[in-house]
Amino acid sequence: QVQLVESGGGLVQPGGSLRLSCAASGSIRRINAMGWYRQAPGKERELVAVITSGGSTNYADSVKGRFTISRDNAGITVYLQMNSLKPEDTANYYCNLEGSTYQISYVRNYWGKGTLVTVSS
Repeated sequence: QVQLVESGGGLVQPGGSLRLSCAASGSIRRINAMGWYRQAPGKERELVAVITSGGSTNYADSVKGRFTISRDNAGITVYLQMNSLKPEDTANYYCNLEGSTYQISYVRNYWGKGTLVTVSS
């Protein structure tokens, strides 16, 4: 199976920065894309940013120009640099991997347990 471990969340003041990390491990056969989603209390989970195996990126309009997604050379660790944070960025941030494993050959989504980001003064 696939394990996704997020880190880097915490409390930050408005205008501050945080860097989230997500390390993937397990019997990964293929990664199509990795990304970050977030879910605020009472709201649905939404896409924040995604990076494909080819290096293409996509961002939610609300974070464009403030957040940057990147990955390591091995392609199994993904980062989310978050700058100019706003109170409305407060949410649980979840790492996502779209891919397949040696046990499950079809492509599916895998999720981390989430890391909490709180933006407050």
